Amino acid sequence: MKKFYPAFVDIEDQPCLVVGGGGIAEEKAAALLECGAEVTVVSPDLTETLQDRADRGEISWIARRYEPGDVRGFRLVISATDSTEANERVYRDAEAEGVMVNVVDVPALCRFIVPSIVRRGDLCIAVSTGGKSPALAKKIRGQLEGSFGTEYADLLDLLGQYRPQMKARYPDEIETRAKLWTSLVDSDILDLIREGRADEARDRVESCILHSSD
Repeated sequence: MKKFYPAFVDIEDQPCLVVGGGGIAEEKAAALLECGAEVTVVSPDLTETLQDRADRGEISWIARRYEPGDVRGFRLVISATDSTEANERVYRDAEAEGVMVNVVDVPALCRFIVPSIVRRGDLCIAVSTGGKSPALAKKIRGQLEGSFGTEYADLLDLLGQYRPQMKARYPDEIETRAKLWTSLVDSDILDLIREGRADEARDRVESCILHSSD
């Protein structure tokens, strides 16, 4: 089986197409919208949720079956229909237009695959089995969800707030900054956040930045 190059793609404000209007298409559209994409759905029918999104203007809806050329102008295409013929046509058209395409559950017709995701704020952990076993990816995701709680999102937000200050204080000391970040994530800051001691966690970060060269 082919090897996939792991990457996180910026699709904010980018036109993305979902072919199909069923439950899987609903999930794919929701994931794209969560990342800020401009989503168009091509399908003669929609789930109730997709219909509500279309009515509210959250997605654009082309109320018919897929037609050749529909992929033109899109950055990314996901095909989630029950028709093998339609899925293959979407793939061929996307290839011809140079558009990244994913046919759900058909790795051979994918230029990218969608991993199983754990999100904690801006922390995103992706699990992929290369299309061999989505069930195993889902199982591993469940294990990760139990290991990484919301405190990781809070920690990431806290550290992100101090990145400008860190860079300003040590503008040319890349190694110093790297060591400092490592010491912070290896410290007890996460435990402080988990225990609800956010002010102490913030004080710890500020102290480390101010006195790291002492």
